Amino acid sequence: MPDVGEGLTEAEILTWHVAPGDKVSDGQMVCEVETAKAAVELPIPFDGVVHELRFGEGTTVDVGEVIITVDTDPDAGDAEVPAGRPQAPEPVAEAAPVEEEKQERQAVLVGYGPRTGTAKRRPRKAPAAPAAPAASGTATTATAAAFAPAVEPAPAPEPVAAPQPTGGKALAKPPVRKLAKDMGIDLAEVAATGPGGSVTREDLHAFAAARTEQAAPAAAEPAPQAPPAPAVAPAVTAAPGERETRVPVKGVRKATAQAMVSSAFTAPHVTEFITVDVTRTMKLVRDLKEDPDMAGVRVNPLLIVAKAFLVAIKRNPEVNAAWDEANQEIVYKHYVNLGIAAATPRGLIVPNIKDAHAKTLPELATSLGELVATAREGRTSPLDMQGGTVTITNVGVFGIDTGTPILNPGESAILAFGAVKPQPWVHKGKVVPRDVTTLALSFDHRLVDGELGSRVLADIAAILERPKRLITWA
Repeated sequence: MPDVGEGLTEAEILTWHVAPGDKVSDGQMVCEVETAKAAVELPIPFDGVVHELRFGEGTTVDVGEVIITVDTDPDAGDAEVPAGRPQAPEPVAEAAPVEEEKQERQAVLVGYGPRTGTAKRRPRKAPAAPAAPAASGTATTATAAAFAPAVEPAPAPEPVAAPQPTGGKALAKPPVRKLAKDMGIDLAEVAATGPGGSVTREDLHAFAAARTEQAAPAAAEPAPQAPPAPAVAPAVTAAPGERETRVPVKGVRKATAQAMVSSAFTAPHVTEFITVDVTRTMKLVRDLKEDPDMAGVRVNPLLIVAKAFLVAIKRNPEVNAAWDEANQEIVYKHYVNLGIAAATPRGLIVPNIKDAHAKTLPELATSLGELVATAREGRTSPLDMQGGTVTITNVGVFGIDTGTPILNPGESAILAFGAVKPQPWVHKGKVVPRDVTTLALSFDHRLVDGELGSRVLADIAAILERPKRLITWA
């Protein structure tokens, strides 16, 4: 079990994609695990045949435990197990002669590979019954412990970053493969520009844009996002005669609960509200959908709200800060990692767009679309949820007018974007129907005074009322 995020010491096995006897190749996804931060698919770093699954689905396993073994030379017969390799289900010990070989292996995903630090370990749990019985027979198999700091058989495999040699199969990281699958793109058709000839997200979007230009004009409009309902966990159903159901608190739900309690009782929250006429913003959204420069990306009101928030932060940079309790300092940040709260089947997560302040509107739209789609699929990586500075929560998609959002731990402000509804409004001296929404800004009153918070919220509202200020104020 790899360390897939900073400070994580365990993960739950959700699904096995292989069984004993299955052939696997280097980089193939063999199982899905859930940590306190996200659900992650794990690739196998070997070619061979699955020999044993050490733990079943639903089992929580400590980081460093061997969860799967692979016979890397199934045709060798009764091969002698190499020195330094274990035959029992004990964790594989490190061997000095292969230390350099282990360090050469590149990480497939964030946090994969040998651990670089130590973490406080909980007492080990007794291994659960394996998901499937091990292969029978008297022959001794040369098994390879996947994902653990194991001794690898010679010769050493090529670094993962190198192009894959099998049948011209395109090289790409798991999140990129998932994105390609969602976009209906065959990776083999994409020109790779990433390290080692790997396909990147930018390559996929460039390929999609080129394909869109060749398609009929009607195909230029991207498919609408799925409604938020499927992202919510299914309702708990009661069996006949059952009066209550108990569900263990773990994974994302446990981490969210702890973070919200810590935030609510550590940072003094203040929430301010403003109701604003966004008729011009809604017209801008419609115009941008028809703009050729925005072809292939999803344009919606949330995009303009996000851009307005970034401009307001640029005009009031003191709001983009953090409270350092240990050193009794206020840390002012000169970058904006914009978090977007997303409801998923496993609970609320807040991935963020790195350096959102430096992105153009098309780039911001692309990043926003990828972030939301990945979150709803439950494939957000731990790295995407680290380092946020401010957050937006879009409660309007549920038809809610507004709320009092709780700060994401370590951040200074969170903006709630309510539903846009036609309402009677005084416009140019007459009462007419206009598109209206309510914004709510919660901020940490230790470092954001009421004046500063009010200026930020007023700037956001002013931009949404007259979106041309995105140009004059930027």
